[in-house]
Amino acid sequence: MKIAFLGLGSMGQPMAQNLLKAGYEVKVWNRSAAAVEPLVANGASSCKNPADIAECEMVISMLADDHITHDVMVAQGALSALDKNAVYINMATVSNDLTREMTAYCAERGLHYIAAPVLGRVDVAAAGNLNILAAGEPEQLARAQPLFDVLGQKTWHFGDKPEQASTVKLAANFMLATVIESVGESAALVKAHGIEPKNFIDMLTSTLFSAPVYKNYGGMIAEERYTPAGFKLTLGLKDVRLAQQAAEEKNVPMPFASVLRDNFIDAIAQGDGNLDWSALANVSARRSGLK
Repeated sequence: MKIAFLGLGSMGQPMAQNLLKAGYEVKVWNRSAAAVEPLVANGASSCKNPADIAECEMVISMLADDHITHDVMVAQGALSALDKNAVYINMATVSNDLTREMTAYCAERGLHYIAAPVLGRVDVAAAGNLNILAAGEPEQLARAQPLFDVLGQKTWHFGDKPEQASTVKLAANFMLATVIESVGESAALVKAHGIEPKNFIDMLTSTLFSAPVYKNYGGMIAEERYTPAGFKLTLGLKDVRLAQQAAEEKNVPMPFASVLRDNFIDAIAQGDGNLDWSALANVSARRSGLK
């Protein structure tokens, strides 16, 4: 099976490497040519342009946002280059609007669209242990499953409409942002009373909140370890806004999302945009006079 992988950032790079290790023939493209070199060294074929993916049966994209995804897949002709019955798998976090647009665009051309955003940071992607949130035509999901088995530890199916998987990912990222916000506020509270945040978070993650998300982000907040960014704070703002858009479509109130949006904007205004999104905790610390 010939596969194309477009978008070789911090997540796309290890994902494409795992497909190569599994023996797939992979064509790769990235805006920055430097990201292509390690994959070519391991046997991938380099594409000069996104449209250089003809004859690929499946194309995976892991691109930063709606605008870049539309530009690469539509404006630069990646999807137009594919033969009918090929499958386009978008594994990034994008809006429901773009998901519906891509679904229709593919259908008009005899292609199939699958939304398959993932849960997991860079180390999880490298280990092939992502959780994959997938939705699309059942027959096409079955075609894609061998690839998902390489990239993830489990594939969760959420329906035959791709936007259903997109909505699940937005809801999950919203919940992650609320965890970061609540841990950041709590850390500021105990620190203001002379208690080391690390001691508080060690207790918390050993008792009431022993889940990995609290341990991982709690540790980063306690140590103020915000670089290198596994997921940039600017992307966190993007995803909260997309969750708000999805909520507005169905008249679902999300008051916490409004607070998060404003705090993300606050953090970016203070120059934290390129830090890991756990640096959202800086907002509470600054407002408390602790930074």
